[in-house]
Amino acid sequence: MFFNEKIILNFVQYNFNIKKVMIENLNEFMSTNMAAAKRSAIREILKLTQRPEVISFAGGLPAPASFPVSDIKQCINEILDEAGPKALQYGTTEGDVDLRNEIVKHYARQGMNVTIDNLMITTASQQALDIAGWIFINPGDTIICGLPSYLGALGSFRAYGAVPVGIPFDDYGMRPDLLDAKLAEMKAQGKKPKFIYLIPDFQNPTGITYPESRRQEIINIADKYDLFIIEDCPYRELRFEGKAQRMMYELDKNHRVISLGTFSKTLAPGFRLGWVLAHPDVIYKFVTAKQHTDLCTPAILQMATARYMAKGLFEKNFGKTIEMYREKRDFMLKCFKQYMPEGVKWTHPEGGLFLLLSLPEGYDTNELFQVAIKNNVAFVTGDVFFCDGSGKNTMRLNFSYSSMEQIEAGVKRLADAIKEFMHK
Repeated sequence: MFFNEKIILNFVQYNFNIKKVMIENLNEFMSTNMAAAKRSAIREILKLTQRPEVISFAGGLPAPASFPVSDIKQCINEILDEAGPKALQYGTTEGDVDLRNEIVKHYARQGMNVTIDNLMITTASQQALDIAGWIFINPGDTIICGLPSYLGALGSFRAYGAVPVGIPFDDYGMRPDLLDAKLAEMKAQGKKPKFIYLIPDFQNPTGITYPESRRQEIINIADKYDLFIIEDCPYRELRFEGKAQRMMYELDKNHRVISLGTFSKTLAPGFRLGWVLAHPDVIYKFVTAKQHTDLCTPAILQMATARYMAKGLFEKNFGKTIEMYREKRDFMLKCFKQYMPEGVKWTHPEGGLFLLLSLPEGYDTNELFQVAIKNNVAFVTGDVFFCDGSGKNTMRLNFSYSSMEQIEAGVKRLADAIKEFMHK
């Protein structure tokens, strides 16, 4: 049977018109969650940095040299040889038992007493943030966060209709006096936030680490106002100097801290593996919610990671990564001292992937960004991390991804852009 050409053309035009009408009215079909969602400013900036001549300090990418490709290949091959059908099958929502047991051992080496009942594996910690929003947040609910805070968390919470309330930082993280005052004010107004969100180790974007005393102060305030705490720990193992501080989960005596972990910064971001550490009753809620999202995290990746850890490769290889990142951080700080103009300040992180650089008050790094891109260097403007729109004079820089040569060249370009911008 042959179709008349005119009929075919009319059919194509008809379908084109339907699609055109649908696309023009697309927003009418969207949920309130979608209306509240915004594309990641960092991911959008990364599109501008794809030119090979641009040196980008914008992303949060681990160094490719840190990926143990041959070890991972061996672990995956062993899993496929020994348990191929199981590795390619659906898994449990809670996660692979062997992997959870290895994470339990990892915490035990830190002196913590947890069991697999305290753990659920997630498709990276970003899923854990999303599930936390799914579980806790109704449209219009308030949550407490730092000024500044991780952009990905703010985006997840806002997508569920949360109204973030920011608490300013000092050199040791979120200020307890201002937190207490804000919560007292909200209580007097009949408002109760759903939780306090923070990153106590090498905070994104500042690089600040909360000392144990500060962690305990915030836990005490959460006890006082009966609030959950979401302790995001994506960088905890990336310590270059100083003493490791006990996790808030360990300090908490009332089961109100929910800790999030990930292998994205310590093993391979492409695996998209993370976990939630919490009281079993809370884990039950997370499991229920995850069953409505992706059912389970890929079994083969969990099994390969469990094998990798059981072989002792996690600790063995990770020491090399820490040393590499320490050298890069030290070199970037050295370049700042050498090239940055007077009035520019920066944080000195004890670990992690990021630091925050600040211009004098009154300058806007959104305007500086245009000058910097012309100089073939990129960063993330700081205001996107401030839920109240402040922080316009700040920028986040990543030191883990670039080579030493790129770090020096990039800092020179950025310093030249700042000098041009501040003196125009």
